[in-house]
This record gives sequence, C-alpha cells and structure tokens, in this order.
Amino acid sequence: MDPTTRELIEIFARTTDHREMEELFQEIFTPSEISTLTLRWQLLKDLYAGKPQRKIAAEHKISLCKITRGSKILKTRGSYLKKVLDGLKAAHKQT
Repeated sequence: MDPTTRELIEIFARTTDHREMEELFQEIFTPSEISTLTLRWQLLKDLYAGKPQRKIAAEHKISLCKITRGSKILKTRGSYLKKVLDGLKAAHKQT
C-alpha cells in the first residue's frame, strides 16, 4: 500500500469518537461514495446471513459481479471481514 493510503488508514484507526468519524466520512467522501460504501456493507451482511446472491442483486438492483467479490472474501480462510461479522453477530445475540 502506498504511504498516503497508510496515512489515511491511521487517521481512521485513531478516530474513536462516533460523531467525529461521521464528520470525517462526510468531509472526505461524497454522498454517492458513502452510499456505495453503505451498499457494499449491506450486501456483505446479507451474504453473511445466508441470503442468496440473486435475491441480493434483485433487492438492491445491482449486478451479481458486485456480489461475487464479497462472497469470495467471506469464504476466504482467515478473512478479517468475516471475523468482524462474527463479532457483530455475537454482540447482537447478547442484547
């Protein structure tokens, strides 16, 4: 990864206040970029929940190609994203 990307990751990692993170998102990303990122997160959650890819594509009006990448990531051994989703699932069970 290039130094600028690493710097940006460090800024995100240091931002622990939710309000400040929201402000950072709004200042760095356009509304369209936030929408795209949100859609990507939602389709990953849908895949993790076991929803069929074709159903996800129809619901969100997106191509299967966009969904396939997420599916591959979730199937990859040691996927950090899968660990995050496992953690969210565990946290939701406790509430």
